[in-house]
Amino acid sequence: MAIRTARLDELTLLQDIERAAGHCFRDIDMAEIADDEPLTLDELAPYQRAGLAWVSVDGADAPDAYLIAERLEGNLHVEQVSVRPDRARRGLGRGLLEHLAEFAGREGAPALTLTTFTEVPWNAPYYARCGFRPLADAELTPGLREIREREAAHGLDRWPRVCMRRDL
Repeated sequence: MAIRTARLDELTLLQDIERAAGHCFRDIDMAEIADDEPLTLDELAPYQRAGLAWVSVDGADAPDAYLIAERLEGNLHVEQVSVRPDRARRGLGRGLLEHLAEFAGREGAPALTLTTFTEVPWNAPYYARCGFRPLADAELTPGLREIREREAAHGLDRWPRVCMRRDL
């Protein structure tokens, strides 16, 4: 598996990957998530410019999966991981998470964080298998609380969500 930094001209491909990956939410009665539009190009571009957008590519160097992250309170926060459905279950998402963990380690970040759905098999249970643990409410930092507030305002709290952390 090859992972590299996403190029600016690939941001529309990242949107396409996210749209395709979102369709599986329709199968578990989460059509609103399936229909939610990905980040705009203007929203994706800062991740790419900051060097915090990576793609897993096929043999022709075409992206099959991507991860974007942001620096949050000394840690790296996983903003989004998406894998093309026809490339799912091949370790691409895990490979991107491991790549981020190595990157974070080189930066001296103590942990990775993320927010996710608790009852979606490819969300919280998957991240637990990747070394993340759920955070109790008392463990939430101001930055994570702010992210959760934005998610709630976007309607994501219609389904149970959790903040998770992977110590490095």
